[in-house]
Amino acid sequence: MQLLRVIGFIHGIILLLSSTIGVGIFMSPQGVLKYCSLNIPVFLSIWAVCGLLSLMNALCAAELATTFPVSAASYYFLKRSLGSSVAFLSLWIKLTSHFLGIGAQSLLIASNLIQPFYSGCPAPELPKKCLALALLWSFGIFSARRMKTVALYQTISSLMKMAVLCLISLTGIVLLVIGRKENVSRFENALDAKLPDASQIVEAFLQVHYSYVGATFLINIAGEIKNPIETIPKTLMSGLSIVTLLYLLTNISYLTVLTPQEIISSDSIAVTWMDRVFPSAQWVISLGLSASLMNSISCGIISASRIFYRASQDGQLPCIYSMLNDHHSPVVAVIMVIILSSISIIASNIIYLMKYVGLGSWCISVLHMIGLLKLRYQKPDLPRPYKVWLPFVFGTIALAVLLIFIPVIQSPNIEHVYQVVFLLCGLLCYWLQTHINRHTGGVFDMITCYWQLLFNVSPSEDQDNLIPS
Repeated sequence: MQLLRVIGFIHGIILLLSSTIGVGIFMSPQGVLKYCSLNIPVFLSIWAVCGLLSLMNALCAAELATTFPVSAASYYFLKRSLGSSVAFLSLWIKLTSHFLGIGAQSLLIASNLIQPFYSGCPAPELPKKCLALALLWSFGIFSARRMKTVALYQTISSLMKMAVLCLISLTGIVLLVIGRKENVSRFENALDAKLPDASQIVEAFLQVHYSYVGATFLINIAGEIKNPIETIPKTLMSGLSIVTLLYLLTNISYLTVLTPQEIISSDSIAVTWMDRVFPSAQWVISLGLSASLMNSISCGIISASRIFYRASQDGQLPCIYSMLNDHHSPVVAVIMVIILSSISIIASNIIYLMKYVGLGSWCISVLHMIGLLKLRYQKPDLPRPYKVWLPFVFGTIALAVLLIFIPVIQSPNIEHVYQVVFLLCGLLCYWLQTHINRHTGGVFDMITCYWQLLFNVSPSEDQDNLIPS
């Protein structure tokens, strides 16, 4: 029993588009434009630059995934390079980011589906959250199926998602070419707008980075990719280039149809855009948009469950999470992801959640690059099928440090204390799980047997034989 390598180059690009293009492009523009002080050139530049920086960061992570081609390769890499405590801290940050992201995506989809029933007023929170929970559990159960079946669904839903974004982008281009005064006027004298300060630009970067955070999905499923040495770098370069271009064209289309003030005040910018351009098709667009976003939930659940799977194999989580059902899926890990994501749905300030998802991702990037440099120095003969350009590594470290510390230096507040407490809680949990594993192994073995019978799962083979010694 082991995870099957069934994902090739084409399916890899589709899964990358599914995981990356999601709630971010439909929710982040509001927060980014607000932090850019309604400056349109700065707003568009941040989306383009963040796309290039995300590609740079992804290529650095590709070296980890090709050197250690297993599920949750970045976690396994940190355990080998920086030790178990750092690996558990990255596990703590990454899983929290996944739960918050999945909750935000579920709430957005539920909002898009319910909003047409409440024309002219915001939808109530209770039915929105109930629908979000129903969607989350439905896609969680589906994600426990065979990976090839999930990839087929992702192909269909990704085509729907690309169709929605292409419609928005092409409509904006046509409106600009026609040259209507109300559309073109938004870009006139744009260079005269007020420039944001450094702290605001950093906050905008964190908002935009959430829209690219799904690029790490391939790193988390490296153990299920065919020929990962060639497939992972090629897929990342091709997929992220497509994503960056689509994001730029979509944001230009938003600005062509809506004023910056309308974008900031909108609950769902895509629905507001459609209501302005195609008012009679609002129902169809809301359904199509929600259906196209649902595959992002599935990708998030798969990614988080593979992190559970790898950490369980390494002994930092109960071994039940690494057991597979007859579809070769870690079903118990999937269920745990659904439960924790359900808890996160009670949070309603999605922009607030996005900021911390992006911040946690940059913290993990710093740890990855430090570990990469350490292994380059200590084990220069370790087989590395793909070797990233060293300036990319230093560039990623410098960027991450700036994005983490500039807000603390320029505008310190109580939230930064909460972030430090959150990291310390991760270390405390590591100490607790080490203590519990040392003293209560027999009790957990008996509980594991009952869970194994309940979910009909079997222990998986360790994939360490794929990794250089």
